[in-house]
Amino acid sequence: MAIRLGNNCENCSNLQSGNKCAVHDVIVGNQYTCNSFNMRAGLDNDHDCTSCARFKSESCPHPQKAAEGMLCEAWAPAKVNA
Repeated sequence: MAIRLGNNCENCSNLQSGNKCAVHDVIVGNQYTCNSFNMRAGLDNDHDCTSCARFKSESCPHPQKAAEGMLCEAWAPAKVNA
């Protein structure tokens, strides 16, 4: 099974701060998409469960499936660089 990024507003270059769509001027969520979708160029698809802050913790939503090479919608960075 291939896992890839979804064509939704969360990955769109038209998404502005506050989850506002620059094209439609409305608040959107990750379940939305439209014909104006444009994939953000800066996405990093190299993340997986092993780099997630929730991996092997009680807050992991999929503890039985979490493994190297897997990624879900709840991924959170284990290390944050400021």
